[in-house]
Amino acid sequence: MSTRRVTTRIELSDDRGVFMISVAAELAEMHPQTLRMYEQRGLIAPKRSPKGTRLYSHADVERLRRIQELTAEDGMNLAGVERVFELEEQLAAMTDKVARLERRAKTLAAEVARLEELRRSLRAEIVPYVRGGALVRIPVQRADGKGTTQGEKA
Repeated sequence: MSTRRVTTRIELSDDRGVFMISVAAELAEMHPQTLRMYEQRGLIAPKRSPKGTRLYSHADVERLRRIQELTAEDGMNLAGVERVFELEEQLAAMTDKVARLERRAKTLAAEVARLEELRRSLRAEIVPYVRGGALVRIPVQRADGKGTTQGEKA
């Protein structure tokens, strides 16, 4: 008799809290107390379980590694790290805004092109009244039966 092995794969989002503080600290290669200090400074915001246990996500661990990189390798203090994160958030927001504005500009450019084409097509249907700068004289029958041309005084 053969046994069958069943494997279940679970996809987790990057921001779902799955690691307790000790595991997150180990993954980020820092002391758990350091994680608590970063949380107090607002650099990291782990999720909480119903009982209040800190739960760190993959994104949190990556952010902790980034803090470690900025402080240890680049020599920044925590105030500098906070400012870098603020500027990165502003840059991301502005990048999104520029992308939205570019999409809107493209839509408006297409609408202007459509209206310009409509204007050109309507202009072709309009009979010009001016030829060479002079008025075109069209014979008009007056009420008294005498002929005159449009534009002359009767």
